[in-house]
Amino acid sequence: MHGTFDAADIAIRARNVTLSLGTGEARTEILKGIDLDVARGESLAILGPSGSGKSSLMAILSGLERASGGEVSIGGIDYGPLDEDALARARRGRVGIVLQSFHLLPTMTALENVAVPLELDGRNDAFARAEKELEAVGLGHRLTHYPAQLSGGEQQRVAIARAVAPGPDILFADEPTGNLDEKTGHAIIDILFGRQKANGATLIIITHDPTLARRCDRILHMLDGRVVSDQRTADIRP
Repeated sequence: MHGTFDAADIAIRARNVTLSLGTGEARTEILKGIDLDVARGESLAILGPSGSGKSSLMAILSGLERASGGEVSIGGIDYGPLDEDALARARRGRVGIVLQSFHLLPTMTALENVAVPLELDGRNDAFARAEKELEAVGLGHRLTHYPAQLSGGEQQRVAIARAVAPGPDILFADEPTGNLDEKTGHAIIDILFGRQKANGATLIIITHDPTLARRCDRILHMLDGRVVSDQRTADIRP
């Protein structure tokens, strides 16, 4: 299932994407022929039960995992022929990822957690950019705090700031509120959508929460490694 967008408007294109793990009798089919187009600036929720393949699909679309078969192009770049180094270069600055576990470095302050990846990418304005992004997520007063001194919601805000600081075209979020209470989770989602809109980015959210999914432009339902429905939220009756 896929949309009908002009090629220039496509942020993500997947054709007959498969993923298999193991060999012989132990071989397991994780993804079973995924077709998908996502337009630039669009927000897409990938919804499905545990084990449906949604996180595996995100890993492939974000370039963290290589598909076993099919074609994947991100921002017009065909991921198929790229080796690991080339994949990393293709992701850099183009793809931002927010995970359920925040993956902050405990020995770095909030500011350093956001700035150091920018610095390693050769950005001269790394710390100024990091400070601006942390202020944008409401943490301008917590710049010098270490992760252990921050609440779960604050740590996730740092993770969001780190993901969006390079100005990526595509943002991925895998269960971004999974470790947070409901009120904090709602606030985090507001921030995530706010940063997406401010940057004009494409946003892909992996979730099992139908309420969160309905905030996106489109909802993709997965089951047993396949897309079973692809709907625009405007067309879904309450």
